[in-house]
Amino acid sequence: MQSASAVREQVPVAAQTSHPRGLYLLFATEMWERFSYYGMRAILVLFLTKAMMMDKAFASKFYGGYTSLIYLTPLIGGYISDRYWGNRRSIVTGGLLMALGQFTLFISASNYGPAEGHALSHQLLYLGLGCMIIGNGFFKPNISSMVGTLYSPTDSRKDAAYTIFYMGINLGSFFGNTITSLVGDTGKPGDFRWAFLACGIAMILGTIVFNWGKTKYLHTPEGEQVGTTPASSPGVKGIFMLLPVLLAVALGILWLDSTRLNVIMPLLIISTLGIATLILSDKSLTSGDRQRVWVIFAVSFFVVFFWAAFEQAPASLTFFADEQMDRTIFGITLPPSLFQNLNGFFVVVGAPLMAMLWTALGRRGAEPPSPMKMAIGLGLLALGYLVMCFGVKDIQPGVKVSMFFLVGLYFLHSMGELCLSPIGLSLVNKLSPIKFSSLLMAVWFLANAAANYLAGFMSGLYPEAGKPAPHLLGFEITGIYEFFMIFVVSAATAAVILFLFSRKLVKMMNTIG
Repeated sequence: MQSASAVREQVPVAAQTSHPRGLYLLFATEMWERFSYYGMRAILVLFLTKAMMMDKAFASKFYGGYTSLIYLTPLIGGYISDRYWGNRRSIVTGGLLMALGQFTLFISASNYGPAEGHALSHQLLYLGLGCMIIGNGFFKPNISSMVGTLYSPTDSRKDAAYTIFYMGINLGSFFGNTITSLVGDTGKPGDFRWAFLACGIAMILGTIVFNWGKTKYLHTPEGEQVGTTPASSPGVKGIFMLLPVLLAVALGILWLDSTRLNVIMPLLIISTLGIATLILSDKSLTSGDRQRVWVIFAVSFFVVFFWAAFEQAPASLTFFADEQMDRTIFGITLPPSLFQNLNGFFVVVGAPLMAMLWTALGRRGAEPPSPMKMAIGLGLLALGYLVMCFGVKDIQPGVKVSMFFLVGLYFLHSMGELCLSPIGLSLVNKLSPIKFSSLLMAVWFLANAAANYLAGFMSGLYPEAGKPAPHLLGFEITGIYEFFMIFVVSAATAAVILFLFSRKLVKMMNTIG
């Protein structure tokens, strides 16, 4: 007997012309949330170094710890959603918590300065980021997994739907980065607070939009409401009592990892092993279900290499744009954080074209399988850093690099992202057993958590004049060229390996059992 997930992999539905309206509600909700997250992220490292007076190595590590926890807590939020709350309640709760976090950061940034003499401001910084971490844990896995529930199990439009949804993510990123860069990254440390205020307002708007349309638009093709409280839920009120506990734990981990010892990476490893054991030991899963779960874990491993390099954008690449890039065009000097906006712009422009490409190839039976698309994405990532290597090779001290090398990098990275991230989201949805859909979506974000932690570590290796050259695995990083070559080699190697194993992974995806 075939499992449900095997059937939905093998039986395509005839192409339909329009997508359900619920997709566009989720699109709008995610757009405002990503405005909030990416807008804040665009200026976070600059805020830490220029207003809170942290050095670059510490700020990079702090940033990596924060963003890794942002992607780790969806494991908890996904589990609570699947067993207790349902998607809708989780999304609203997460949205309100993230808005509270942004407003707390606004207060922190209103009294900025080094830890000595500004202890309350630094405490509020941790509190605001803690609210963001827990709120994202409830919001992120649930809004992503709801996209797939709007379609029948065999609907062939899912890849295109996730690409459209992904365009909403990057549209929000584009607007968020633009506004926060213009109002916050002005060269005046006191202006960072206005960026946080704008992000808090955006998060409130996203939550209102979702709450307004959830009952009217979020249903299956047959009209059944999706994302409601699970029928088997033992109760929902008790979970609210856990929120202060979860916040305290998140704050403790973030503080401990940034100031005392590394605890996040061991936590990531334990979480991976624990979640794999929980899912694979479930006796209701067929052998085919287990094969497909293994595929999710396999592609998630390769995703770590992609995001660890990609997420240099708000860290080392922003340091580079701030210090060593010619940012003047038409007599106007652009804020360094504004260049992160290129990613959102290129994805918004390229997403509908990519969706049409996959749909057209699918009709001709020539669409590459999902693992192959993801290998292409890794290859484009490596190519982007190779472009930067050409720009900085043998550059003399004091010489500014043309901004168009960074523009080329962001273009290639954005195209790679479109080949990997929305495809991966769709793949997880299609392969996940129904009872573990949100939890396995959280596994996808667990890979992002590991990648962001590594991104912070790698950004800490960014070479600075007047300081000892950093080392990685015995390799001395004497300049920016060597620094960027690390990402060329790691991403290209991962792309080749995934490409070679893609046929095996496709076979596992289609296993019947």
